[in-house]
Amino acid sequence: MAPHEALYGRKYRSPLHWEEIREKNALAQALGPEMTQKMIEDVKLIRERMKQAQDRQKSYADPKRKDIEFQVGDKVFVKISPYKGMMRFGRKGKLAPRYIGPYEVLEKVGKIAYRLALLASMDRIHNVFHVFLLRKYVSDPLHILQANEVELKDELIYEERPVQILDRRIKELRNKKVLLVKILWRNHNVEEATWEVEQDMKERYPDLFN
Repeated sequence: MAPHEALYGRKYRSPLHWEEIREKNALAQALGPEMTQKMIEDVKLIRERMKQAQDRQKSYADPKRKDIEFQVGDKVFVKISPYKGMMRFGRKGKLAPRYIGPYEVLEKVGKIAYRLALLASMDRIHNVFHVFLLRKYVSDPLHILQANEVELKDELIYEERPVQILDRRIKELRNKKVLLVKILWRNHNVEEATWEVEQDMKERYPDLFN
């Protein structure tokens, strides 16, 4: 039934039916106690059925629910919500990551919250999170990235050195043709190889062509 009918014990009537209501006003007064009792019974029935629906949904969810607990020193990811058009940890909208981290657990706050060791750049964010926002990080050696060593000079710069010639081609200009070579540079991936003039590269790096 409609909410109005459940609360007042009668169907809702628009202003077109006010005359009909006035004619039956005397009968309504006589039936007042009965209508009140019926309204109480209807509300009680609605509450019972809502409770049954909630219990049924709870029975579906409980088997899938797991008690989550972390220890001090564990590494965890933090779940964030990618709201459309809002900035979340340096990313916006759908491009925002679902989880960030990992961060170390410093202490347990109450029964369902944990304090984390966040980065210094996140000092404006409260460092206590609900347990449902956390996901345990399992250490994996494959997650460790090895950076290539770069030799720096005293002025804190380093020289790019060619490693290999990947390809050759001829670039035709209006009055001449120029030989180009595709160079793979040290500390760079193949995707970052560049096309250079062959004659210039021979003058700068003759060992590359030997």
